[in-house]
Amino acid sequence: MALKVAVQMDPVEGINIHTDTTFLMMETAQERGHSLWVYTPERLSLEEGHVRARGRPLTLRRELGNHFTAGDMELRDLEEFDVVLMRQDPPFDMAYITATHFLEKVHPKVLVVNNPAEVRNAPEKLFVTGFEGVQPPTLITADIDAIYDFRARHGDMVLKPLYGGGGSGVARLKADDPNLDALLELHAMIGREPVIAQKFLPAVAQGDKRILLVDGEPVGAINRVPAAGQVRSNLRVGGRAEQVELTARDKELCAIIGPQLRARGLLFVGIDVIGDYLTEINVTSPTGAQQLKRFSGVDATAWMWDRIEEIRASR
Repeated sequence: MALKVAVQMDPVEGINIHTDTTFLMMETAQERGHSLWVYTPERLSLEEGHVRARGRPLTLRRELGNHFTAGDMELRDLEEFDVVLMRQDPPFDMAYITATHFLEKVHPKVLVVNNPAEVRNAPEKLFVTGFEGVQPPTLITADIDAIYDFRARHGDMVLKPLYGGGGSGVARLKADDPNLDALLELHAMIGREPVIAQKFLPAVAQGDKRILLVDGEPVGAINRVPAAGQVRSNLRVGGRAEQVELTARDKELCAIIGPQLRARGLLFVGIDVIGDYLTEINVTSPTGAQQLKRFSGVDATAWMWDRIEEIRASR
């Protein structure tokens, strides 16, 4: 069954065809005979109950510098489509939240991946706090005194923005680091949101594992190793991807969170695991599928489209 697929994403011109998970999602869809139509989130509109977007039909090629052909810009009602992939990158700000409200008006008649209401209700660094015993010691607050108390109890820690992504704004602070006040001032200048203080895990030197799950089931993992002297392992900030197998603890963590992912309609999810601890549940636009396919031959996007096709056929 050929599906009409709309993709809400950052500009297609800037895609890295060798690493971008959204590109692989679209490429897999195209290989299955599904049609592609893309738009950027600022092109969404809501008028008299109708959610529309201004976008273009798209054909992909795996050719560096010549990876797509786009048709003319057109305004379409999103209810014309079978599937909408919500794939723009964070930050998870009010513009992002507004887009989830828009897409919620067409879901589930149009299958939005991931369920926009649950994307909104499951911020990546907050959602994980609902599962007991999976996180390292973690504090989320804007209270400076609480952060100092946390550091006094736990020593070395990592400070990061609550709604950031891709490793942006993440810093390690040793127990005697004098820069905590300055970093908190910078966070306060950027916004009023709380920050996350998390006990530093030395195991990050061996890598930060990204595990991809489809409909709550683990598909595979890659390991992201930080550059020498760095704490951030995200690929976009210099981390190196390498092949890795799922451990018994990884599978245990997936079994703990999987039923909630499935119940919430969070169909394509990436979780981050350092040592024995789960640090984030990424539901917005998780990455790592191209590296997983290259290392192991496992195509998480094929698993995703299998499930999407099953859901659409059942309706």
